[in-house]
Amino acid sequence: MPKPHLHETHPEIAKRLKRAEGHLRSVIGMIETGRSCLDLAQQLHAVERAIGQAKKTLIQDHLDHCLDAAIDAPAKERRKSVDEFKEIAKFL
Repeated sequence: MPKPHLHETHPEIAKRLKRAEGHLRSVIGMIETGRSCLDLAQQLHAVERAIGQAKKTLIQDHLDHCLDAAIDAPAKERRKSVDEFKEIAKFL
């Protein structure tokens, strides 16, 4: 079993995503009860922003910690970190 990959910000990101999950459930309820499209769009925008902020925090944390650690790593590990950066940059 691989070692867990945790950063200091992961608990806060999980908390933020759980709030977004609850908010999304309430939006589903709003749809099912026939709320207005304007109300729905506003609430979906809030969910989208919460998830986007969680993603931004996760990526920034990765860049701050994983790339910094790669500076002093052997060449093979540095290459892996650069490759990971290229992959994660696709999600920015």
